[in-house]
Amino acid sequence: MAQVEATTERIIAADAEAVFDALADYKEVRGKVLTPHFSEYEVREGGDGEGTLVHWKLQATSKRVRDCLLEVSEPTDGQLVEKDRNSSMVTTWIVTPAGEGKSKAVVTTVWDGAGGVGGFFERTFAPKGLGRIYDELLQNLAAEVEK
Repeated sequence: MAQVEATTERIIAADAEAVFDALADYKEVRGKVLTPHFSEYEVREGGDGEGTLVHWKLQATSKRVRDCLLEVSEPTDGQLVEKDRNSSMVTTWIVTPAGEGKSKAVVTTVWDGAGGVGGFFERTFAPKGLGRIYDELLQNLAAEVEK
């Protein structure tokens, strides 16, 4: 089993604190900025960053749906980590200043991929597909915080 990784980033015309606060707001903002690839969104505990437990289904392809139950932590300032209780998937969001009134948001997801031929295809295509999903999510987040 090899680890699979997908990373996407975006410069957002809002300060880093505002972007991070919006990203960590699972009660109000996160559900609004998710793409159609996410369904059954539900905050089960908390709702603001550290200590949040959130559920969703992620439909990465027409055949692949991942049922996610994510524990949220904030290990350092500007960093949000979502660990899936149902799999090896971990998504890390990092928001840093990027000049006057701008910030850079980077999202990286890693998981243990399948072995064999299926694993080859997963390592080849899954990062690009997930990257497109998170690029759209970051675009939605930017539209939300740049208002």
